[in-house]
Amino acid sequence: MYNLIKNHISKLTIQDVNNFAIKKDCYLSNQELAFTYNFIVNNWENFIKNPNSFNIDLYKNHYSQENFIKIKKIYQEYFDKFKDLL
Repeated sequence: MYNLIKNHISKLTIQDVNNFAIKKDCYLSNQELAFTYNFIVNNWENFIKNPNSFNIDLYKNHYSQENFIKIKKIYQEYFDKFKDLL
C-alpha cells in the first residue's frame, strides 16, 4: 500500500487537488489550495504511519469556515472508507 500511495503522491499536481475539491463542491481560494497541496505532499508519510493521531482541527485557520466544514466532511468520508487499509 505504501508504494501505491507514494507513486500517486509523486504524480499529484495542484490541479489534481483543485479538481478533486471542485468535484466535492469545495471551491478553494488560491491560498487554501496551495496550503492543501503542500500539506498533502509534505505530510502524507507521517499520516499513513499514524493516521489516528491526525487532528484536522489544527488546520482550521487555513480555510474559510465554509470550506473547512466541507474539507472536514470529505476527510472523514475518506478516512472511514480507507482507514483499515492504512
